[in-house]
Amino acid sequence: MTRIGGAEMVDWNLATTTATRFAKQGPDVSREEARAVVAELRRHAKSAEEHVRAFTRMIPDGTDLEDTPVLVVDRAGWVKANVAGFREVLKPLLEKMQDRRGGTPGGAVLGAVGGKVTGVELGMLLSFLSSRVLGQYETFAPAGRDLPGTGTGGRLLLVAPNIVHVERELEVDPHDFRLWVCLHEETHRTQFTGVPWLRDHLEGEIQSFLAETEVDPMTVLERLREAAQSFAGNRPADADGEDGDSGSSLVELVQTPAQREILGRLTAVMSLLEGHADFVMDGVGPQVVPSVNEIREKFQKRRAQGAGRLDQALRKLLGLDAKLRQYRDGERFVRAVVEEVGMDGFNRVWTSPNTLPTKAEIAKPADWIARVHGKGDAAL
Repeated sequence: MTRIGGAEMVDWNLATTTATRFAKQGPDVSREEARAVVAELRRHAKSAEEHVRAFTRMIPDGTDLEDTPVLVVDRAGWVKANVAGFREVLKPLLEKMQDRRGGTPGGAVLGAVGGKVTGVELGMLLSFLSSRVLGQYETFAPAGRDLPGTGTGGRLLLVAPNIVHVERELEVDPHDFRLWVCLHEETHRTQFTGVPWLRDHLEGEIQSFLAETEVDPMTVLERLREAAQSFAGNRPADADGEDGDSGSSLVELVQTPAQREILGRLTAVMSLLEGHADFVMDGVGPQVVPSVNEIREKFQKRRAQGAGRLDQALRKLLGLDAKLRQYRDGERFVRAVVEEVGMDGFNRVWTSPNTLPTKAEIAKPADWIARVHGKGDAAL
């Protein structure tokens, strides 16, 4: 356990209670409706397995799917799962911070106070996100009593109140929308169960990123000030180019040069995973989701419009705008490659970390085809 003078660097219990306290209320549903939604999501998740595997031609590597369960959760359940995930992934970084601060005068007091502050901040972040996530394939969190699964596998979370909220907001067929969401999320489960090395590769990249993190508190504080100044209007609009972005996200501001290289690789693989899920969802959709065209049109419009100014500022600060670009750019990459070399040709992407696309290749699929298939194959 990561502690300084008996106090944890992050008060994880406070993070959980803060997030659940400030999370928005879910949609108004009766107990009977809630049970029906949960049962239907479980059925759709099961049927999505077969549809996704048939379309992608990806077969699990022998992983027992009981080790990668599908869990239908509420917002509090999603928060608990993600606190556990943060705790697991950040453990090496927090231990590094403990080593740095352990010998400083007043370290115990600073550790106790800092743990509370960080717990509240993490809780507020998770409360913001808990009402926006429809589903999530959780790769790294340890197994727990409240939410089984993971260990050497993972678990697929479907956040029932958020799915109901969006289907009502879009005024689409709820049964079609629930299956449509399950197709996207099941694709992620198929990616990790069908590609044996993917989980360890991602974890290694994330740990390398964290190992490079500057842990000096004054440095981090200065980076946060830079972020605040950029959002206060001290940088010219459109200074950072694409889609009218101005300023940088917190993720971008805490990077060392080595981290920028790692983040470039992580951005590429996350673009691939998200784009592949969108491509599969739309590829399978017309066969099994009658109103898929209406759902996709309304959902894309919702993505593009975003919400109020505060919501948009938070999305930019947290780097969520970049995630939306990952869906778009990754889907374009997958579609272009499949059109050129077919599904089996695209599936060479899962051969090893060396066949993953670079960030530059995500933008130029022909370069990936030339590198992985050979120049002659690129003309197919």
